[in-house]
Amino acid sequence: MAGPAEVSFPGDKNRRKKIRVRGIKQASKQIQQRLERNLEALLEDPSVFIPTINTELGKPRRDPMAATIKEISQLSAKRYDRRWLSKRMVKRRGDIVCRALAGCLLAALEDDHTTVSVFKNPIYGSSSFIRRGTGKQSHMVGIQNYKNPKLRLLVFDEHAKHGLWFFSWNGGFVYTGNVPKVPDEWVHSTLDSASIQLNGTETRWTRGLDEKTVENDERTDAGWLKLNFQNGTTIGLSQSSLAKSSEAFVPSIALNMIPPKLSEIAEAEWMWRPDGWPKDRELPPDGREQLDGILLAWMSMALEDTALARACRASILNSIDDGFVASTSWFAQDCRGDFLEHLSGTANEKQAIEVILDSLDRGIHVRADGQTFNLESDVVRFEDSACHPILTSLWPEHGELVLEEIFKLTGDDAEVIHQKQMKRKQGFGAFFKELGATLSINQRLDRLPWKNNVLPSPLIIADKLVRKAADDGIAATVAIARKGKGLDSAMGWAWLVVQDRTESDSWRFDSSSRDKGSDWVPALQALWDAGEDLLLKDNLDAVEDYKVAMRRLAEVTGSKLSQ
Repeated sequence: MAGPAEVSFPGDKNRRKKIRVRGIKQASKQIQQRLERNLEALLEDPSVFIPTINTELGKPRRDPMAATIKEISQLSAKRYDRRWLSKRMVKRRGDIVCRALAGCLLAALEDDHTTVSVFKNPIYGSSSFIRRGTGKQSHMVGIQNYKNPKLRLLVFDEHAKHGLWFFSWNGGFVYTGNVPKVPDEWVHSTLDSASIQLNGTETRWTRGLDEKTVENDERTDAGWLKLNFQNGTTIGLSQSSLAKSSEAFVPSIALNMIPPKLSEIAEAEWMWRPDGWPKDRELPPDGREQLDGILLAWMSMALEDTALARACRASILNSIDDGFVASTSWFAQDCRGDFLEHLSGTANEKQAIEVILDSLDRGIHVRADGQTFNLESDVVRFEDSACHPILTSLWPEHGELVLEEIFKLTGDDAEVIHQKQMKRKQGFGAFFKELGATLSINQRLDRLPWKNNVLPSPLIIADKLVRKAADDGIAATVAIARKGKGLDSAMGWAWLVVQDRTESDSWRFDSSSRDKGSDWVPALQALWDAGEDLLLKDNLDAVEDYKVAMRRLAEVTGSKLSQ
């Protein structure tokens, strides 16, 4: 099906159509002037972007840098030949840098520099340049911005792939061949402009450290990173400075060299050991190996500053295969008591963890995310030092054991409570306190001579009210006392009289219930006194008083008591 007819208006054919090309823009006056100055200098000396050679060059066939310098001298002789430059800038053979250089020299011979291309790189940022020919954009950017310490390194990215080293800073640009011989000036300059502010000169340190700590290799509770540069400069980076850095530290240093491999010119060491770890004891070999891998990843810009400290500590802590680990602290095998005391939680929570530890026949690792792992070694490793998250992780497997050992609960009773806590996820401190109180009152209620539902009415109401008062308090019994019918209502009124709670409730009871209940008050008072002594004051002899009082209450109410 044909599309709709194109609509045109008078004069359209005479209008110049605007075509937008991605990556192309109109240069500002400032950008234009800068590029023109650089191109003019390049035309005057085509080797102006070449770094200082601090090594012996080899033969051009085997030495990429020697080959580049050789062809630059040949190209320099042809730098005013537009036709020759036009051919060289698209020629596939020959030095790759000189292909881009030919395009730059041709651009230098042009009068119009108002239209520029835009180079965008996630690492090196954005920059304007004039594109001519098929040379690499990054090479043209570096050549035309040869005064920029970072961008000029891009010219030699292919050389760097062959193992050649370049160092650039505001005051210089040096090529050191296939050996990374870092200049002193480069170290001082890059550290001065690093993303984290450093104090000192030969020994340098950040906020959170001091010169003495760094010079003496003193380990701190928080830990810090030590970097020893090839030229002898030592720096110390505190954990706090790394955590608060708005810009990553390694790129701020390493992007001033190519290849950007900081690990080739500096050695890193994490200055920390777990709290309680003996000073004369070496860290586990596995931990040191993992630590080296983490530091290498950080120096290779594969690990963020904010994650470094946590990763370093974890590599050490997770390699310990004996004793007890709680968060960042270590305890020897014979210091379990100190380990439990170190945990934050209630006595019941710590007792529960101790019960679980007693049941283990091997080590265990409880991660901060709640996952647990059985270990071949004997170490007990908790990534958190708070009892609640630890117990939350261990409760599904070990909860019933805790209920049996501490609270003497087994069978269905234990299973119900165990499952309820798994779903409810109540704080274990409150859970154990509540459970203990419940079990305590239940044990106390077992002291009463008559069980629930074996007494006749209204004696059963009297016994129920005594139990409820002992369990939940007097206030909780008022509602029960109000709801009775017949004799139960009379017993409810008697209870309110005994507890002095009749002022606002008399209207709820008829005159017959009030009259009968009033006659029962002395006997019910004696029953409550005996119950209070027995249940709340732990007077075990009061059980006989309770029996006597109940029999007296049976007599006055006309009830038949079985015992």
